[in-house]
Amino acid sequence: MSSKPKVVLWSKTGCHFCGEIKSYLESQNQPYENIQVDGNDALRDVLETKYGVRFVPVVEVGGDNKYEALLNPDLEELGKVLESYNQAV
Repeated sequence: MSSKPKVVLWSKTGCHFCGEIKSYLESQNQPYENIQVDGNDALRDVLETKYGVRFVPVVEVGGDNKYEALLNPDLEELGKVLESYNQAV
């Protein structure tokens, strides 16, 4: 059995696309950590420092030797990245 990659979703309440990503991850039985940036400029500062953006959604996907961030990804792109990590483990 292969292990799933670590996934972190940066999102906010009322973000329709954030909800679509959550639903997609759940439909794929992909565990994820959700970081809500609502009313928390410090969290948006973290996004700006790491990736040069203050918007959501941002999805971070990582494995043992691989890590990448998807800035405002579409579901097809997210699916391909998750598949590449699942094949690597």
